[in-house]
Amino acid sequence: MTDDVRDVVGVGVGPFNLGLAAMLDSVEADVDAVFLERDAEFNWHEGMLLEGTTLEVPFLADIVTLADPTSDYSYLNYLREMGRIYEFYFYETFQIPRREYNDYLQWVVDELDTPQFSREVTAVQWDEEAEHYLVVARHPDTNERFEYRGEHLALGVGSRPQLPEHLRGHSEEDVFHTAKYRYNRERVLDADSVTIVGSGQSAAEVFEDLLERQVDHEYRLDWLTRSEGFFPMEYSKLGLQHFTPEYEQYVYDLPQATKDDLIPNQDLLYKGVDPGTSADIYDLLYRRSIGDREPDVGLFAMTAVRDLASVGGLYALDCHQWQTREDFVHESEVVILGTGYDRPVPALLEPLEDAIHWDAKGRYEVTEDHRLEIDHSGDIFLQNAELHTHGVGVPDLGLGCYRNTKFVNRLVGYEAYPEDSDTVFQDFSLDQFVEHAPGASRNGSETTAPTQDD
Repeated sequence: MTDDVRDVVGVGVGPFNLGLAAMLDSVEADVDAVFLERDAEFNWHEGMLLEGTTLEVPFLADIVTLADPTSDYSYLNYLREMGRIYEFYFYETFQIPRREYNDYLQWVVDELDTPQFSREVTAVQWDEEAEHYLVVARHPDTNERFEYRGEHLALGVGSRPQLPEHLRGHSEEDVFHTAKYRYNRERVLDADSVTIVGSGQSAAEVFEDLLERQVDHEYRLDWLTRSEGFFPMEYSKLGLQHFTPEYEQYVYDLPQATKDDLIPNQDLLYKGVDPGTSADIYDLLYRRSIGDREPDVGLFAMTAVRDLASVGGLYALDCHQWQTREDFVHESEVVILGTGYDRPVPALLEPLEDAIHWDAKGRYEVTEDHRLEIDHSGDIFLQNAELHTHGVGVPDLGLGCYRNTKFVNRLVGYEAYPEDSDTVFQDFSLDQFVEHAPGASRNGSETTAPTQDD
């Protein structure tokens, strides 16, 4: 317990808050910070650290490089410190192994003094008299209580595996989220039949991993999704420009009702299957089918799993093909749910509920620079909790660096890192297009284009 008031207390240590810690550590200003994490050590999506899987973004989207390529905490400097810079040079790929990204983040954690582990934050209160936040934490194993005081907060509690309520209540070894796949894989390999539900990248990676291992274990392998198909994630260069400061600003400026229509329909910008993974799966199926052989595999789209029942050592999936409106039952010994992640409002904010500004749907109201709208003078910086206000770039690792730039500059009171603008070849707002295109003008405004009378 301490009465010291820090400049900022971070809740959660994931890539975004770790990036904030690294960027604060590198500025000239003396910023007193601490970052609290419930787990005993750092691991990034440990249950999905599968051999052969890679980041979906280039290594340049590490936690600092897009703000400061010269940072001591860059991925390239990690390689230098690990003695792997030449090995990476000849590796010749931007998408690095996910296991190495995790190792890089662990290295950054070890280099910094500000992350503290085994600190589960249970409540955040506002001290009216002292005008700062009081953060209450506990050690998950010993229940020892800790208190931290901060002028500002950085909320980086991350997302939570989403299990649809109608699919809950079964053995956690037999029916589980993809986030726990690596922990349960030995159980899966002993099964006679396995079904994966969902068509995002995690589901695809689990399917590919099990497809590769199928020849040694001889289980039936099925993959169901309610989506229209096993479609790839957008990965064209022009398409990727939706993950830029300009597009984020464009979305933020839209009316909330327009955002609520837009964002749920942009899944393939960030939720589909990586084209490389898709190609690897197809190629493996092709090789397995050589010589008129039939892989013991099923892929079926447009199918919603409406219920799950335990029947004699198997699970009966009540399925509905929504396009043809046909129902069927599918049995499987193990069911792996790639049903995404959600971001509920954490209970630790309950003491601040009356001061937080909520929109009509009970979501945070958020400032343009990613701060929670709140009646207190202390800022609460949001890390990946503002998808509904800023759009699909919010979970993106590359844009996390841009967001942290704004946080750091506000904390130190000067531009410690450049706030990039005009970073793309296309325009998203009409104002930008009219400004850049000599022949364009808004209706009713005076045109600048030459006429016959000129």
